[in-house]
Amino acid sequence: MMMISAILVGIVALEHLYILYLEMFLWTTPRGLKAFGTTKEVAEASKSLAANQGLYNGFLAAGLIWSLLYPNEEVARQLQLFFLVCILIAAIFGGMTAKKSILLVQGLPALAALVFVWLS
Repeated sequence: MMMISAILVGIVALEHLYILYLEMFLWTTPRGLKAFGTTKEVAEASKSLAANQGLYNGFLAAGLIWSLLYPNEEVARQLQLFFLVCILIAAIFGGMTAKKSILLVQGLPALAALVFVWLS
């Protein structure tokens, strides 16, 4: 169970590193425009906001990576629970205010990881 939870936490961390990359570096590229369903004009106007969002996603990923490397298992578990709940809350908020697909893309992996961490 602990191995599955660690793998899921790692997947969520990698996902948020990818989101960081999309938001900070690819926001105005065709790949970024497609990923976020926006136009070139909107992307150019919101470039600095997207970079800020990307940075926050990076902090979430860093917290999860920290939790996977932390030597004390109980502290590591608490870190995982905290950061996964933060991601889940952000996904719910994003799904309600920005794009419904955020619930599936970010919320579902975080929820799955959270359940396995909670049960381990």
